[in-house]
Amino acid sequence: MLKNILAISGKPGLYKLVSRGTNMLIVESLIDGKRMPTYSRDKISSLAEISMYTTGEDVSLSEVLNAVGKKYSFKAVELDAKKADNDALRNFLGEVLPDFDRDRVYPSDIRKLVGWYNLLIAAGFTDFTIQEDEEGKEAVEAKEDKKAEKQVAQKANVKTTKSAATSVKTGVGTKRG
Repeated sequence: MLKNILAISGKPGLYKLVSRGTNMLIVESLIDGKRMPTYSRDKISSLAEISMYTTGEDVSLSEVLNAVGKKYSFKAVELDAKKADNDALRNFLGEVLPDFDRDRVYPSDIRKLVGWYNLLIAAGFTDFTIQEDEEGKEAVEAKEDKKAEKQVAQKANVKTTKSAATSVKTGVGTKRG
């Protein structure tokens, strides 16, 4: 589910991926439902690719959102992230993710987490798991296999062309009878 939810740098809120074009993506805002194109110049991040710093290994955003959901019974968080002070934000995240790195996770990151969680809940999303798309994975593997086969064929063709060119060169300077 989180693979199709996008954060676009410089634009508020979250966006759902609707369609892909050749040089753009069509996204729909989770706030107001308006659709718009985004281009390659926009910095776009899928929520499935985002993680949070901890004192150990980084934790994916899906795990953090699930932890917040379990704590708040998948209902909106009552914490007003815009008005809350930094200590209240750190205490909130400390309850959900006790080993988060207090030096590298900034209060603005926690505000964004709370805002995104509330936005996802308001849009009706409660499944924060990252599911591997088996069909998509198979298509990527098939595409990679075809690409490898094409490269092998091109190398074989280059070798054949080189040997043909060599025979042409050797036959050019010979005397004729």
